[in-house]
Amino acid sequence: MISEATKARFAKEVAKYPAEQKQSAVMACLAIVQQELGHVSTDSEAEIASYLGMPAMAVHEVTTFYNMYNQRPLGKYKLNVCTNLPCQLRDGQKALHHLERKLGISMGETTADGLFTLQQSECQGACADAPVLLVNDRTMCSYMSNDKLDQLIDGLKAGGAK
Repeated sequence: MISEATKARFAKEVAKYPAEQKQSAVMACLAIVQQELGHVSTDSEAEIASYLGMPAMAVHEVTTFYNMYNQRPLGKYKLNVCTNLPCQLRDGQKALHHLERKLGISMGETTADGLFTLQQSECQGACADAPVLLVNDRTMCSYMSNDKLDQLIDGLKAGGAK
C-alpha cells in the first residue's frame, strides 16, 4: 500500500532522530500518508507502525488524538471552525451554523459534490480574531462574519486557492 517513494520520505523524517527514537517520526509519517492518500486508513497506520517498530494501536492513538489527521476521505476543502468557549462567545457557533445552512450539510458531513467537509475544532490559538476557521489545516481565516464566510465559500467553489 505504501510506495517506495513514500518510504523514502519516511526515511528522511526518521533520520532526524536518534536510531533508538525513530518512533518520534510518527506524526511526520502520518502527515506524509495523508498528503499522498488524502486520509490515514487503519491499513496505513499498520504500515507506519511496522516501519517505525511500534504497536499499531500507538499509531492509531496519535491519529485519533489530533484532528489534523483525516481518518476517512473528506471533501477537497476541510473547514475546521473553532467552537471553543472564547470563540463561541464571539460567534464561533453561529459561524458553524451559518456554514451548515450555506453548504446544506451538518457538522461532520461532506457536501454531495465532494468539495467541502465541515468540522468543529478546539482552540486554534487566535481567540482575539474570532470567529476563526482553518481551511485544509493550513490557512487560518479570522473575523469570519457571515459575509466573509459567504465570500470564502464562493471563492473556493470558483476554484480559489486555499
